[in-house]
Amino acid sequence: MPLGRWAPLRHPDIADVRLDDVLQALADPTRRRIVRMLIAEGDRPCGTFGLDVAASTLSHHFRTLRAAGIIRQYDNGRQRFNTLRLAELDTRFPGLVDQILHAAAADADPAPR
Repeated sequence: MPLGRWAPLRHPDIADVRLDDVLQALADPTRRRIVRMLIAEGDRPCGTFGLDVAASTLSHHFRTLRAAGIIRQYDNGRQRFNTLRLAELDTRFPGLVDQILHAAAADADPAPR
């Protein structure tokens, strides 16, 4: 299949997004890092995240985030872009993504006791 010609992508309607799927997708630190990058920098192509994982593993992470309703992917020329569905998710589950990211960051860097 020529570069830039992918099969149509399926994105769940926000009404069909399940809390368990969002929680499971964001349980992975690599996927949380992807979400943080999208929050900080906006839409970006798949190959620009600079993560130290194989391309097939990165594709798996994007597919998991897309299936959970966290990101939307779209093609622009020869690149596939990723965009965060944060506004939609905040409508469905107010503050959930922010709380998960905040809790994960606090857990990774606990305050001194």
